[in-house]
Amino acid sequence: MSEQGLIEEIRNELFAHQDEKYREFQIPLMPTLPPDSMVGVRTPELRKLAKEFGKREDIQTFLDDLPHKYFDENQLHAFILSGMKDYEACVEGVKTFLPYVDNWATCDQMSPKIFKKHRPELLKEIKVWLKSKETYTIRFGVGMLMEHFLDEDFDPAYPKMVAKLRSSEYYVNMMIAWYFATALAKQYETVLPYIEEQKLDVWTHNKTIQKAVESYRITPEQKEYLKSLKIKTR
Repeated sequence: MSEQGLIEEIRNELFAHQDEKYREFQIPLMPTLPPDSMVGVRTPELRKLAKEFGKREDIQTFLDDLPHKYFDENQLHAFILSGMKDYEACVEGVKTFLPYVDNWATCDQMSPKIFKKHRPELLKEIKVWLKSKETYTIRFGVGMLMEHFLDEDFDPAYPKMVAKLRSSEYYVNMMIAWYFATALAKQYETVLPYIEEQKLDVWTHNKTIQKAVESYRITPEQKEYLKSLKIKTR
């Protein structure tokens, strides 16, 4: 099959699974994207298609066809990468794709399963991603640190790395807040000083507290104390 043949086949499949109501629901959730880039394919359908197309010998043609035209193609791309079983091929694919990720959903739903078996190598990549100037590359790096390094592989150096980040980007700061709220749930004693000593910018600090207070993994007593640490703004 020709290169364009595969791209066309994938697009035809996406439009065959189009759900107009779902598309209308999605559009306001993706304010960074033009509405005409949204096909409206539900996530379970995209995951199924990713499994099917991910087995194709010619799938690299689609993965190389960047930037994609549709949000749903980006989602499909993220799910194909997430299912890859070869770490080297997967991480190279992620590094190629990250500069083209242009929304929070594709960023957050890209979660390669193979990464958990290669955490030392992954950590080196995360440190590079955190230094990026690209909004969603930074967000992805923080997300991977949150997913893979808050439990048995936790090190106090990791929240320090995240706390040093400063951005004017909402989607970066939101992920930092999400990271620290999750870190409070999992590593409360170690992470609490970042809130007590106000090591985050004011918006992210207060958003962290809000998200932590909404968490069922944090005790009522901890929630009350965290509320007392909120920084008052005019």
